[in-house]
Amino acid sequence: MQQLVECVPNFSEGRNTAVYTAIADAIRSVRGVNVLDVSADPDHNRTVVTFVGSPTDVEEAAFRGIAKSAELINLDHHEGEHPRIGATDVCPFIPIRDVTIDDCIAMANRLGERVGAELGMAVYLYGNAAKRPERETLSAIRKGQYELWKSEVETNPDREPDFGPAKAKPWGATVIGVRPFLVAYNLYLNTHKVELADKISRTIRFSSGGLRYVQAKGFLVDGQAQVSMNLTNFEKTSIPQVQEMVRREAARYGLTITKAELVGMIPQKALMESAKYYLQLDDLVMDEQVLEYRLQETETEADSTPYAFLEAVASKKPTPGGGSVAALAGALAASLAQMVAGLTVDRKKYAEVQEQVTAVLDEATSLREKLTLAIAEDAAAFDAVMAAYRNKELSASEREAQVQKATIGAAEVPLRVAQHSHQAAQLAADVAKIGNINAVTDATAGVLLAQAAVETAVLNVKINATSVNNKQLIASWQQDMDKLTQETAVLVQQTKAVAAERGGFA
Repeated sequence: MQQLVECVPNFSEGRNTAVYTAIADAIRSVRGVNVLDVSADPDHNRTVVTFVGSPTDVEEAAFRGIAKSAELINLDHHEGEHPRIGATDVCPFIPIRDVTIDDCIAMANRLGERVGAELGMAVYLYGNAAKRPERETLSAIRKGQYELWKSEVETNPDREPDFGPAKAKPWGATVIGVRPFLVAYNLYLNTHKVELADKISRTIRFSSGGLRYVQAKGFLVDGQAQVSMNLTNFEKTSIPQVQEMVRREAARYGLTITKAELVGMIPQKALMESAKYYLQLDDLVMDEQVLEYRLQETETEADSTPYAFLEAVASKKPTPGGGSVAALAGALAASLAQMVAGLTVDRKKYAEVQEQVTAVLDEATSLREKLTLAIAEDAAAFDAVMAAYRNKELSASEREAQVQKATIGAAEVPLRVAQHSHQAAQLAADVAKIGNINAVTDATAGVLLAQAAVETAVLNVKINATSVNNKQLIASWQQDMDKLTQETAVLVQQTKAVAAERGGFA
């Protein structure tokens, strides 16, 4: 199953639709990321974007969102009900499937370092990723909000960021971290007296002696008092428990709850536990009694055949074409190397090669993701060439310059595919020698697929080179192509011999 990480960045803009839409679009621009929800609140002047994907894709999407927010949001001109310290106020990673807390901590550190270095932004780590105990809670980092941070960051050692410069910038700082699934949940009261919502919030929140795993604060929203809450562990402090405590506290002041509001996403399990509580289904021990759950359990695993891609290639449209297919073949080669390595690690029989196989596993994972992205990149590069030829608004010389630039780009994509595929061939060849003997032919298949990817990608470089005027650049490409094809061919012959010997069919 695909690894899944959720990211729920909070951006300090909830009133200007163009701004928060542009930020969400920057996140969506990463292929493989699924934006599940964009929740804008004009009173809080804050937007919460929820998206999921593989660790690599989510990390890249988070960076693009942070970069776009720094470009569009100026905290010197920002006002809102919600506390904030930066344009991207907080950016948490949440492990969802086949991903550990430690994996997400590594993501937070990589992203924090990149944001600090490339964007010149102060970055603080919180939650499970915190480097200092006092920074585990978001409220501690955000104390005094942007205004106090701006006045202290350059002089107060306690404000020294974990990454990036200790400089006051109009986009403020960002707080990146790792946490379990959080439920953002608000309850409205039949009063405009926000001080009563504050009193109730102080009673229920953990920091004031209330319920564990509950953060709460009172706000006035659309003329109605609101108890705004974050439930940081809904399995240990449930939604019904919080709801009933707010209800009892509100009754002390002659108030009632008029409505509830959910910000962002909520796990199905949280709703199931609430249903059990309020419907008094004490005997509903197994979720198998719920029709949808039972159907999910009985369904067979989804067919992984890439029908959509095959149909797209088979259509009359020029893209995706040979270049995209080459990238797919390279990605499959890396996948096979990754699979064989995965079947080898942590096996006693192969204890002596654990370090080498683990390195193959990590490198193959990275190559697979790069080559997968290249499937779309190749098609986009071809489309860019066609767009340059059709651009009638440019003069002849301007159009020729644009065509040359686009054609070079269209050649460089398959050249990268050839390079990455050669690397995949090398990894598959390496793991064929030392990996699980039962999968030696799978590793060999990876080398053969990688050769097909290299040869096909090279053809695409050559056909594009015929339209490029830069002879020196073409010569450089040719040198690379000759080396890649020759070295990959050698790997094929060597690995076939290894497979025959280890497989017993020599």
